[in-house]
Amino acid sequence: MFLFQKIEEMMMTYKDARYAVGKFVLEQKDNLYKYTVNDIAEQTYTSKATVVRFAKALGFDGWKDFIKAFISEIKYQEAHQTDIDANYPFYETSSTQEIIDGLEKVQIESIQDTADLLDVQQVKRAVDYLEESHRVIIFGLSPNNYLGELFRRKMMGIDKIVEIARIGEMGLISSTMTKNDCAIMISYSGNSVNESPVLHLQTLLDNKVPVIAITSDGDNYLRRNVSCILTMSSKERLYTKISNFATEESIQYILNILFSCFYARNYRKNNSFKLRTSHILENQRKTSLNRMKEE
Repeated sequence: MFLFQKIEEMMMTYKDARYAVGKFVLEQKDNLYKYTVNDIAEQTYTSKATVVRFAKALGFDGWKDFIKAFISEIKYQEAHQTDIDANYPFYETSSTQEIIDGLEKVQIESIQDTADLLDVQQVKRAVDYLEESHRVIIFGLSPNNYLGELFRRKMMGIDKIVEIARIGEMGLISSTMTKNDCAIMISYSGNSVNESPVLHLQTLLDNKVPVIAITSDGDNYLRRNVSCILTMSSKERLYTKISNFATEESIQYILNILFSCFYARNYRKNNSFKLRTSHILENQRKTSLNRMKEE
């Protein structure tokens, strides 16, 4: 999780003077280096102690450590900047064609970014977990659990059963899992340790359940505690955005990679099963397009 996302997350937790400092930091992020602690305290009608407390709440020793890390992150974002804002790919005045073009760029760039972030060895480890597991359970909140449903459907098509942990049952399900199972935990922030699904990570670890974490780049709780990490595109803010366009595309791409790599491990067997069941279940489907007709 990047700093600007941590700040947004903190602003949802703290409604005191630190909220005002966080708001100022996000609004002035490109020029923040110009301001002293005194300047920020004056601009936010707070105090120097509040500004320092804000930095410490984010895990830094003080404001100097925070601003050093923040400027470094801004430079990283500038180096990877694109001509489309993943948070607002269109505006009130955008034409239909501009909306079409904006969404095209966001989704394509999300896949490209995800491909660059994925570690091949981590993907192989994740597929090992899937292959060796008796049960595969996906832990995620809406809309991530809907994306998990698509993955579940694909895996069922090659005789690998995947389940989606329902809201309210995650604690019960995690407590029944063992080292012979596998959990896929999807969380963009990866930091909500008091909320599902991250709340149940410790139970899974105590039960020695292999965990595949799909989460954002940067530092977060999931990344510190799980050895198998698949990194999703992390250009979106947590809350200030139209929708999860980039994140959804990234998660879907990662799940499709897991399915495809799992499929390839036993390609002939899976292909035979898929074709056989598809022929039985879908033989009533008709098409007038020659290129779509089965031989």
